[in-house]
Amino acid sequence: MAQYELLLPKMGESVAEATIIKWAKQPGDMIELDDTILEIATDKVDSEVPSPIAGKLIKQLFKEDEVVQVGAVIAIIETDANAAAAPAETAAAQPEAETVTEEIPGTEQLPSNDAAAQPVKQSNSDRFYSPLVKNIAAQENIEQSELDGITGTGAEGRLTKDDLLNYIQQKTGGAAPKAAVAAQTAVPVVNNQPAPSKPVQPVVSVNGGDEIIEMDRMRKLIADHMVMSKHNSPHVTSFVEADVTNMVMWREKVKRNFEKRENEKITFTPIFIEAVTKAIKDFPMINVSVNGTQIIKKRDINIGMAAALPSGNLIVPVIKNADQLNLVGLTKSVNDLAIRARNSKLKPDETQGGTFTLTNVGSFGNVMGTPIINQPQVAILAVGAIKKKPAVLETEYGDVIAIRHMMFLSLSYDHRVVDGALGGSFVRRVADYLESWDINREI
Repeated sequence: MAQYELLLPKMGESVAEATIIKWAKQPGDMIELDDTILEIATDKVDSEVPSPIAGKLIKQLFKEDEVVQVGAVIAIIETDANAAAAPAETAAAQPEAETVTEEIPGTEQLPSNDAAAQPVKQSNSDRFYSPLVKNIAAQENIEQSELDGITGTGAEGRLTKDDLLNYIQQKTGGAAPKAAVAAQTAVPVVNNQPAPSKPVQPVVSVNGGDEIIEMDRMRKLIADHMVMSKHNSPHVTSFVEADVTNMVMWREKVKRNFEKRENEKITFTPIFIEAVTKAIKDFPMINVSVNGTQIIKKRDINIGMAAALPSGNLIVPVIKNADQLNLVGLTKSVNDLAIRARNSKLKPDETQGGTFTLTNVGSFGNVMGTPIINQPQVAILAVGAIKKKPAVLETEYGDVIAIRHMMFLSLSYDHRVVDGALGGSFVRRVADYLESWDINREI
């Protein structure tokens, strides 16, 4: 028999760690090839980790709700020597994994600590230590032999962060560990510049009949991301009202034949995305990111579409190279991503790399909104509900009042790099493309 070390797989660019949600297999369970062993969550999506080999699970190295670095050993599978040989040879052929540093969208990494960069001296101990524990030990100048002697409360006696911090506090007579102090006092860096300090939290009174609800993991991440965006970018919002009567009538005319032919429902979202991609080509400086004093002009046009989940949380799947898709392709991509987002089946890469975001506040009956920029992008467009309204039309016989389908577009943009002229011209151009829709267009 042989033992196979199951590693947390790489899950896409910028994904450096994941949280274990649930173990689908327990120690002693037999595992077939491609069986789901555990469920994990990144900062964007939940996914399953299948087994690359058949055998028996004999050890779990992390508990549920623990954070694991990409490439770390998460479980031990016992298998016969012949089955284990192939993965072992594959692993031996690969170069030593590089240290992965998570890139939080819109921010740079926290200032590095010289002590943290010093590796803990190795010993002959087989005990597993997480990267976080090793970094804290390095900052506190704890030798490997001393680390081996600390009692752990984690799975299989593993040393957790809290175990190490408690040990250090006892050792120093109650003084806070340097690692803990550094984590509290470090000044975050945003786009190579110190970010504003966090505002003082207001004191909230709780009455006897109030219900206290703890934020789930995704809501905490969304909250942090939204606050970071407001701290990082001075937000400005421009509004335009568009007459989309031709677009509405065209969709009503083609939707039944389109669904019969393509087995897909055509919504307004792919139409909005097509108009956005055309406007971005007209105004490419809206498709940029900011890095300190540098403006990074994006070559690709990757459109994120904000989607509400059944839990009430928000996720933004991305249509890569949206400008290269026709309306049929956009429709299929929009429907596929929306369905898999609601069913938690998105892959981590499918929420990465967006250069511009579209959010449809009209789906909730709202006529307009002031969305928050999805960092590290510099603009986000909200489309409101389409309403029938009386409007003035100019004709060759004079002005008339008619019932038209009207909607508001609202563009929030980063005023560091997008001025009112650019932001206002861009959202006006999107409206122009929607208003000039060809009612006889073939699809």
